[in-house]
Amino acid sequence: MRELSLQNCRLDQRYDIRETLGQGSYAEIYVARDVLASTQSPHSLVVIKALNVFLQNDLDADLERTLVENFQNEAVALDRVRHPNIISRLGHGSARDLHNTVFHYLVLEYLPGGDLAKACRENNLTLTQALFYIEQVCAGLGHAHKNGIIHRDIKPQNLLLTKDRKTVKIADFGVARVTQSDSPITRVGTNMFAPPEHSPMFAGSTGTLTFTLLTPAADIYSLAKSAYVLITCESPRFFANQPITELPYAFRQKPWANDLIKVLNKATQNDSRERHQTVNEFWQDLSGIKLLVEREDGELTAEISSRPHTIPQAHVAKGYTPLAPERPRFNTSRELKINSSLLSNNAPLVVRFDDAKTNESPSPQPRIIERESAELPEIINQSPPKRNKNFLRRFAAFVIFISLFAGILYATHNYLRGRGILPAISNPFKQSEGVALIDVNLRPTAGTESEPLGVVPKNSRVRIVNSKDNWYEIDVIEFSHPKEKPSDGEHGWVNKRYIDVEE
Repeated sequence: MRELSLQNCRLDQRYDIRETLGQGSYAEIYVARDVLASTQSPHSLVVIKALNVFLQNDLDADLERTLVENFQNEAVALDRVRHPNIISRLGHGSARDLHNTVFHYLVLEYLPGGDLAKACRENNLTLTQALFYIEQVCAGLGHAHKNGIIHRDIKPQNLLLTKDRKTVKIADFGVARVTQSDSPITRVGTNMFAPPEHSPMFAGSTGTLTFTLLTPAADIYSLAKSAYVLITCESPRFFANQPITELPYAFRQKPWANDLIKVLNKATQNDSRERHQTVNEFWQDLSGIKLLVEREDGELTAEISSRPHTIPQAHVAKGYTPLAPERPRFNTSRELKINSSLLSNNAPLVVRFDDAKTNESPSPQPRIIERESAELPEIINQSPPKRNKNFLRRFAAFVIFISLFAGILYATHNYLRGRGILPAISNPFKQSEGVALIDVNLRPTAGTESEPLGVVPKNSRVRIVNSKDNWYEIDVIEFSHPKEKPSDGEHGWVNKRYIDVEE
């Protein structure tokens, strides 16, 4: 076993590795500072997940290829299920450590609030707090299922909190499965939370099970076991690989105890066909308990009671965007040829940084040698002719002028189409779409200070063209019913909580 040498190093001239968060069976996790990000940015600190195939004993070419492919699949899965309550991928790359070992890495958002298992240990959650977090997990998990991804390792340790502990995000899609294509079922997950159809305890056998098809109900089983932990702050060890049948003694006299047991018991049946089949069904049953608790606490107002509770609502934290970075294409073992000195030079080398000199310019990149032309001589200190310099200056001035002119035209068009005077410009690139959950006001700016441009009716389809804080800039592409007023706008800003985003 050989660990990567990355401590106190600058990765890709951008990420200063600060500390180690942990180590898995095939990856090392670090906290890093992004020197290109503002200190006020929510992503000034990031997580570097580095694939280290040498953590495995008796490494062979097939195992190495599998690890690299799984690592890339994790990135693809994260981009496919991008959602306010799922951890976001911010970037990726390949590099060499101080020992010249080539490795691939993913850049993920850093969530310093810890996981929900830690939150339960440090401070018992109230039922209201637990349901607040569970609703967010349901929103993210339901979105993943809608996009064909089954997580397969839902547990409190994989549910991470933002710094203010108001937003929870699902993490670790390392064993996630694309439902339409993957087969056969592999044994993964944690025994205490994994359903029988893929629990490691049933490796090589399914016991008396006659129906083992992997469906979203597998994640619902794990989510119900996790909900038990969040609500009771106790481990479900007495119900490992079996349905939940009772609550701890301290909770049995609560007015909602029987209702909660019915929900958790149904969600943890051994036969997946007897469980809730969608996350929305599971949350619909829990929402009844939420309403009961809100009434008891005096928190239920007329406005809240009129809102739908059957659809879990996402909670959007600062810094979220539905737009994913460029898709990674990591080389697998056969193409990478890690022991080849020639190919190793293609990956940037990490460099040590001095804490006292972090404001200095980063060290230059090592020279890149192309695979097909390794013998080409290196060209050093050859100044371009003066004629080329003059051309570059003129070209730069022209680009700046055109950019300013285009920006003015775009801003003017946005204002006019927001007033309904001009039609929207169709975007040739793929954008996220969604559905309005309720009748929602359409505003000219991202805030409630301005007068509405009109109303977007419930179930109307919208296209998201921009994102700012807790607001989406949208185009209405299909009204669910005719406009109440012909003057109602078709472009503007709406609050994110009222839009169900689709991929």
